[in-house]
Amino acid sequence: MAIKTPLVTDQPEIGKLIRELRIEIGLTQEEFGAALGFTYPTISRWENGWAKPSPLAIKKIEKQLRQIGERRKDLLEQYLKE
Repeated sequence: MAIKTPLVTDQPEIGKLIRELRIEIGLTQEEFGAALGFTYPTISRWENGWAKPSPLAIKKIEKQLRQIGERRKDLLEQYLKE
């Protein structure tokens, strides 16, 4: 079984990823937060580097990133190392 490296979690990289992903799927911070089960202020703090997502949040973000797949393969390659 292949071991994959988890989502990059360094700030400000994770904030950039969250913003790019959210914009790519066409959601506001509020809508993106609701889709993941988090509040608008939480998404804003992550994007601005004031807070770092929890491991659970990172798994949810990774799932969203994988769902856009080939359409934004560059994001997968930049932020997910397999």
